[in-house]
Amino acid sequence: MSMPPIRICVIAPAHSRTDTPPLLEALRPVTPPDVLVDIRHIREGSPCVENRTDWQENGMAVVRLARELAEEGYDGLWVADFDMCGVEAAREVVDIPVAGGFVPAVFTALGLSGRFSILTLSQSTVAMQRSHARAYGVDGALASVRQLNCSPDDLNHTELVVNKALEQALRAVKEDGAEAIVLGHTGLIQVARRVSELLEDILGVYVPVIDPNQAGFGFLLALTRMGLRPGRLTYTKVKLPS
Repeated sequence: MSMPPIRICVIAPAHSRTDTPPLLEALRPVTPPDVLVDIRHIREGSPCVENRTDWQENGMAVVRLARELAEEGYDGLWVADFDMCGVEAAREVVDIPVAGGFVPAVFTALGLSGRFSILTLSQSTVAMQRSHARAYGVDGALASVRQLNCSPDDLNHTELVVNKALEQALRAVKEDGAEAIVLGHTGLIQVARRVSELLEDILGVYVPVIDPNQAGFGFLLALTRMGLRPGRLTYTKVKLPS
């Protein structure tokens, strides 16, 4: 008797629909045939998450949408945001696993290396991502957070982004002592493998480059298959008003 498929919903924590096709394409290599993936965008808030204000504004929209999706019967929720917009709060509301980008991407890097650097889009997220490293106890392994000086619109130009990411990744390795690179934005799609290959060509050694979409989605699938969900000693159950 065959098992029913696992149903995962991707929450895009931005009030926009422009990134749906590339985001689903980014997840395709790590999506097994027994997993069905849908995507939903929040219906309110900022069109991007580029600073703490966006993060706060969109966070509760993520939580409300998470509740709806859990009631629809999804088995797990992947919030497509490196800075995990609304993830912690959503765990207080639903009884299914909820994952974001930072934790699985960073711990994937630490499973493959001793020190890592994060490549983020702009100055507005540098301090925020350093604070994530302190919060999760990995600041001692964080070599640097380097900015690409890219706008969200630049993400549509893959070659431009790859070149900028390669430049900063080389500096992170040579100047900061990084041994792995974590892409600090879920909009950096089709970048990780290219940058890793180019780094190996230039340096003569393999340097892991972690795509937070694939790392986070893969982590969520593992939690779902193991039947794990948010622990109530950490995430006290909260009932949202109707």
